[in-house]
Amino acid sequence: MAREPRSGGEGGGEGGDRRRGRGRDRNNENRQERQDGDELKDKLVTINRVAKVVKGGRRFSFAALVVVGDQKGRVGWGAGKAREVPEAIRKATERAKRGMIRVPMREGRTLHHDQIGEFGAGRVILRAAPAGTGIIAGGPMRAVFETLGMGDVVAKCTGTTNPHNMVKATFAALGKCTSPRAVAARRGKKVSDLLGPRKDAAADGAAAEGANV
Repeated sequence: MAREPRSGGEGGGEGGDRRRGRGRDRNNENRQERQDGDELKDKLVTINRVAKVVKGGRRFSFAALVVVGDQKGRVGWGAGKAREVPEAIRKATERAKRGMIRVPMREGRTLHHDQIGEFGAGRVILRAAPAGTGIIAGGPMRAVFETLGMGDVVAKCTGTTNPHNMVKATFAALGKCTSPRAVAARRGKKVSDLLGPRKDAAADGAAAEGANV
């Protein structure tokens, strides 16, 4: 005797469709993450092997420090720890992507003004530089500026050389940077009101030079 189909068969089919739908959603999310990741540049600043002493002996793991940026004014840093190096780097990269900040840049290449950043024993000094200067900075700070997309800057660390504190102090300084447009909006003025005298002086100098010629 042929058995009648179970009533749960249709439900199972619907469940399969839902599962397949969820699989498509996950594939779309993974594809979007890959597209976003292609636009970002990451640099491994440092990786350190750490040991945890337990009853049975020592357990070794790896701690990674990574900076991520789109080279267009956004940058972030992250730290990750795992039993394997690739997993530690992956964790650090994901945390860096979640904590990215935007830094205003003059002409898309340097800072608008000098800035000092401090974190713990780390103290860094960032200075704006003319075109063609390049990145003059130490290893951890250089990685931050390269992923940020800054082409001309002079930076110096006067405190600790710990990579973590250097990176955090650099981000503390970058977080305090602002642009003339933001200052003008905060003060309720126009950008020309803030930069007018400088432009007028430059125009007067150019006119005088032309008259002498």
